[in-house]
Amino acid sequence: MFSSFKRVVLKVGSALIAPSGSGCSPHKLFPIAQFIIDCRQRGIEVVLVSSGSIAAGKRHFPKIDSADVSITMKKAMAAAGQAEMVSTWDKLFDFATCQILLTHGDLRDPERYASVSSTIDETLKHGILPIVNENDTITTDKLKVGDNDNLAAMVSAAVGADALILCTDVDGLYSANPKDNPDAKHIPEVRSITDSLRNLDMRTTNSVGTGGMATKVQAAEKAIANGIATYIIHGEQADSFPALLRNENPGTIFFPSKSPINDKDHWLRYTTRAQGELVVNKAGEKTVIDGLLSLSSEQLLEVNGDFNTGDTVVIKSEDGKSLAKAITNCSSCLMSYLTEQEDSSSLNHLDSVYESDQMTLLKEV
Repeated sequence: MFSSFKRVVLKVGSALIAPSGSGCSPHKLFPIAQFIIDCRQRGIEVVLVSSGSIAAGKRHFPKIDSADVSITMKKAMAAAGQAEMVSTWDKLFDFATCQILLTHGDLRDPERYASVSSTIDETLKHGILPIVNENDTITTDKLKVGDNDNLAAMVSAAVGADALILCTDVDGLYSANPKDNPDAKHIPEVRSITDSLRNLDMRTTNSVGTGGMATKVQAAEKAIANGIATYIIHGEQADSFPALLRNENPGTIFFPSKSPINDKDHWLRYTTRAQGELVVNKAGEKTVIDGLLSLSSEQLLEVNGDFNTGDTVVIKSEDGKSLAKAITNCSSCLMSYLTEQEDSSSLNHLDSVYESDQMTLLKEV
């Protein structure tokens, strides 16, 4: 299976890049670098999503108490460590690499999202290895993805990847944390993301990274919905990577959906972030479920949040169930005003930044 892929996204976390939190440790990266080289020799393009800038930069601030690091200090650490992290990778290859720093704002804006996609595509066409990371130096809570597992899933969708590989410090998904629970069972294959899977004990003891197994399952859910096979593998076991090239499963594979949602719906559902919510009555609920792309003001019960024209909102039923995500064509202020008018006429409140696909229903995939 793996050998048939044309483009893969490989995510490597801080625990591999800078395991001690005091600078980069390239010795753990040699097997990963060799895997990237082997993939390229087989005609498989690789996009590398690499954490580690904060962990790498931490050593430049020795007087700072690790237990009391401010957000501003973390940004400074990221600024100091980003160059070292990219340089560490660059020294492992005899071909060109490039740095691509992203925020969530780059991914949820349709024009910038398309720009990210085309830029990465162009670097790959010229044999350059893109090294992607969240731009921790400038990002804010509003613009933050928060972890590179989910960032890697979003990038996978943006670049049309066939597979997403998430490296961690265990050999795949378990029923509980195997470091704490000797009875934890390894889960080699996942066909769909269920509530029981989401509710597994996925606590992590890793003190270096910002993710964990929970974010990897979230990332897998995003990826497989777009038809992208997802692997969770042990990044420190050298044989994990040759096993993939032998079409073996060295960890856990999440099989891609047999009916993946289209790219525009996927972007709206999994990449955009809701700035508010619309609560609709029974008539409005039926309108949404039927896939109609128009809501009248009489169907709106509540307008919650502060959003502008073109922002994403979640549409909910009276009982709080999330029905859909959509792009609004008017602000929360105007929408609230319209719902208060006794004689307000029917008005299309939902519109899309695209010519079609104005909303996406929040169904299980």
